[in-house]
Amino acid sequence: MKREDLTIDVSDLPVYAFGARSLMWWGTLGMIVIEGTMFALLIGAYFYLRGRVPDWPPNGLPPQLRWGIVNTVVLLASVLPNIWYQRAAERKDLATVRLGLVISIVFAVAFVVIRFCEFRVLNCHWTTNAYGSVVWTLLGLHTVHLITDLADTIVLTALMFIGPVDGKHFVDVSENAFYWYFVVIVWLPIFAVLYLAPRWI
Repeated sequence: MKREDLTIDVSDLPVYAFGARSLMWWGTLGMIVIEGTMFALLIGAYFYLRGRVPDWPPNGLPPQLRWGIVNTVVLLASVLPNIWYQRAAERKDLATVRLGLVISIVFAVAFVVIRFCEFRVLNCHWTTNAYGSVVWTLLGLHTVHLITDLADTIVLTALMFIGPVDGKHFVDVSENAFYWYFVVIVWLPIFAVLYLAPRWI
């Protein structure tokens, strides 16, 4: 048997893949696990402090609900354009991806603006006490995630408009949507801890 007979031509195989077949997907999942663990530890610290203080929140009122509820509605609504442009990316539908990314940027900017309104009605400062520190840390770290994903979305949008665009860029867009789902999902327990737990527990 000749050596040439043992070779396999793989030049026609795709150089990118979507979902769990993509290395980018696994990298994004790894980041989500690490960051999710960080949020879980902060929530654990919150309830540890809660168990050691008879009056909660100590020396103050819980955060006002209005901006937290508005931001939760905005964040949940932002999932729809993300689903839309993620599916378009997997079809390599450039026009739909562009529009979906622009709509997602509008949602993210709205959320960040409203988030700064939230900081103003927390009824505590990070230097007030341990409660204030953990509240500001939880909200602050989630805000960092929002801003970094917003920056990533802006860069991807610019790439999709300026080009050149190839298959791996559509994978990047799909993974950006995947990460945004994490940002949305992790907000729900944070919202419950910051806004509802002081009123109910």
